[in-house]
Amino acid sequence: MTPELLPIVKVFDSEKGYKYSLDKPVASLTVEDYSQLLSGIEDGSVKPFLKSAPIPESNDGPVVEVVGQNFKEVVMDQSKNVFVKFYAPWCGHCKKLAPVWEQLAEAYASNPEVVIARLDSTENEVEEVQIQGFPTLYFFPKGSSDPIPYEGEREFDALKEFVEGKVKDITLV
Repeated sequence: MTPELLPIVKVFDSEKGYKYSLDKPVASLTVEDYSQLLSGIEDGSVKPFLKSAPIPESNDGPVVEVVGQNFKEVVMDQSKNVFVKFYAPWCGHCKKLAPVWEQLAEAYASNPEVVIARLDSTENEVEEVQIQGFPTLYFFPKGSSDPIPYEGEREFDALKEFVEGKVKDITLV
C-alpha cells in the first residue's frame, strides 16, 4: 500500500470473507469507480484481495508448504492428488496433528502422484475453500477441481485409509 492511496476504499463480503479494494486515491474516486467495483464484484470480473506469505525458498520436507501465491500451482495441479491441512500455528489441535501429518507425508513421499501439504491459514487466503475452524482438511483429487472435506479421525491409520480410498492404484512403500 502506497501512502498516496491513503485513505483507501475496501468492500468486505461478509458471506465469503473476501475483501475488495479500489486502488485509487479516495479524493479522485467517482461514482462510476464505485459502480464499476460493485458490478465487478457481482459479475466476478473483480478478484478479491487474498493475503499470502512468500513462497518458501525450499520445500524439502515430506510435507509441502503451500502459500496463497502457489496454491493453484501446487494444490490444483490436475496430475496429482493433494491432501491439505489448513491450520493455525497457535491451534492446539493443529499442533497435535502435526506429527501424524508428517508421518502421513513420509508414507507417501515416494509416490509422485500424492502430495501431503499444509497451509497456514493465518498468513494465507485462497478462494477455493472457506475455512471455518482449525485444522481443516481437504483432499483435492487428481483430475478434479472439487475438494473433498475430511471429517474422520485425526490418526495415521484413518488418514491413510481415507487417502487410499480416494486414490486409485496406490501403494505405500
